[in-house]
Parts: sequence; C-alpha cells; structure tokens
Amino acid sequence: MTEPLQLDMHAILERLPHRYPFLLIDRVLECRPGHSIRALKNVTYNEPYFPGHFPGRPVMPGVIIIEAMAQAAGILCFITANVIPDAKTRFFFVGIDKARFKRPVVPGDQLEIEVHFDRQLRGIAKFNCSARVDGNVVAEATILCSMQSIDAK
Repeated sequence: MTEPLQLDMHAILERLPHRYPFLLIDRVLECRPGHSIRALKNVTYNEPYFPGHFPGRPVMPGVIIIEAMAQAAGILCFITANVIPDAKTRFFFVGIDKARFKRPVVPGDQLEIEVHFDRQLRGIAKFNCSARVDGNVVAEATILCSMQSIDAK
C-alpha cells in the first residue's frame, strides 16, 4: 500500500472550488485514494456564522459540520479519480442520511473529519462520515455526492 497523501491549504484550494467564508477544510492529514480521508477544520471565533448562532454562546451549526464532511469527501473523490477540477467540474452534495449530532462544536475546537468511501453507483458516491473533537464524536452522517461537468458561464 502506498503512503497516504497529506495536503496543505494550497493543494486543497486546487481541489475545491470553495473560498472564504465557505472553505471548511484547513488541512488534509491523510488521504488514501479510493478508501478514506482525514481532514482538519480549525474552528475560530471569527467564523461568519458565530455572531448569530448564538449570540453570547457561539455554536457551529450542524449543517456547516455536514458541509465540511462533504468537502472532505469531494477532495477524496477528486484525488481518487486523479482529477484537478476546473471551472466546469463540480462535486455536488446530493443527499444525506443518518445525520446525528452528539455535542456542540465551539470556537477553539479543532474538528477532525473522517470520511470513508462506501460505494459508487450510477455516478453517485456514498460516504460514511464522522467528525470528532479531542477524539470524541460530535457528528456522524452518511452522505451522497456526485461529480459532474457543468457549463461554465
């Protein structure tokens, strides 16, 4: 088996179309093409959603945690397919099942995202995902994503 890949911010920016404030992956610790990825999101008080969610007691919205999982899955898919996306290539989040949130994620936490490729059928890939803080599971979900070519406008 080959050594797992690690990606810094520059390599992540090559593989995801997302940009601030919606880029939710800061580093890829380990990527095993066709199998799994472990990525980090450093949760800071400066996140744009914290002033409203919730004032005085900021909590990272669950949908943002799920989106971070989907972005990690997108990186895994692009690396597995040996694709550097361009303006016409996108990885769309198409479904979610079994989403569970175990505890709040707050500023100062480091969210470790783990995504395992399950299978692909008719262009839709299925991933089993979890997010942890300090080794404790904070969220889990099964997500479905699809890599598609779109018309650039």
